[in-house]
Amino acid sequence: MRILVLGSTGYLGGHIAERLHALPGVRLLRGGRAPSDDLRVDLAHMTPAALAEQLTRAEPDAVVNCVGAVGGSALTLAEVNSRGPAALCEAMRAAAPDARLVHLGSAAEYGPTGIGERTEEGAAARPVAPYGATKLAGTLAVIDTELDALVLRVTNPVGPRAPRAGLPGRLTAELGRAVARTPHATVQVGDLSAYRDFVDVRDVAHAVALAVALPGRLPRLLNIGSGRAVPVRDLVHGLVGAAGFTGRVEESLGKVGRSVAVPWQCADIGAAERELGWTPTYSLRDSVTALWVADGAARTRPEGADDGAPRLAPAGGDSR
Repeated sequence: MRILVLGSTGYLGGHIAERLHALPGVRLLRGGRAPSDDLRVDLAHMTPAALAEQLTRAEPDAVVNCVGAVGGSALTLAEVNSRGPAALCEAMRAAAPDARLVHLGSAAEYGPTGIGERTEEGAAARPVAPYGATKLAGTLAVIDTELDALVLRVTNPVGPRAPRAGLPGRLTAELGRAVARTPHATVQVGDLSAYRDFVDVRDVAHAVALAVALPGRLPRLLNIGSGRAVPVRDLVHGLVGAAGFTGRVEESLGKVGRSVAVPWQCADIGAAERELGWTPTYSLRDSVTALWVADGAARTRPEGADDGAPRLAPAGGDSR
């Protein structure tokens, strides 16, 4: 089976590519802008005709789109998150009409939900910021195509190699510096009162592997999350515990940003369980421990020291 992964240098894309590469009988192809990629693909700017030429070369049985922008201008978000999936669908219709497309969406597409509710796939989408809005446009482009395509709408991924653009990766780096230099320091964070559905990045990769390989048509949209909401504060305390940090974590008092508009997020993952046979296997504690071991613990060792543990190469940008 020939599987083309777009955005394999990103956070989710890296884990997904590793998972797919390990499957028996898979010929993994990587598409993106990195020199090491098998195909040079830029979804934000290439024409559908140019994309179709690359797909003709690749002859994929399945395409996994992990490309996404989480920050930048509204134009950048629209080019990557909205235009990119639409151009890819058009190119696949021309050059790989029988291939399955698995596209990664985001729970940010839902927007505000009721406190205590689990959001089903049929819930109204009311994103509150350009990121969620542009991701929703990309999801709609995939759902509307006649291709064998589905969207996995991912909640908040956490685990090894988390990018510093998000709280888990950024806090891991700060804790690593603090433990190495000033273990009784104060680490400042934003408001942590919002509830989020954290899912391990390795569980996301497993869901993608199932979505790629299962025969027959699958539902157009499936939630991928843990199915439970916890305060963001729990993630922070878990990282602090994994790091052995003995200093203070100072939380800002005023709520800012998305926490105000979306204080609660929790996905109903029943459809993914039924349709994919998928359930998350890692707890939040597992995720933050693996994140600290992979990305934080190395910062606490003296330069040149080696404890014999395997080293995980850092991935590129995030897709969420």
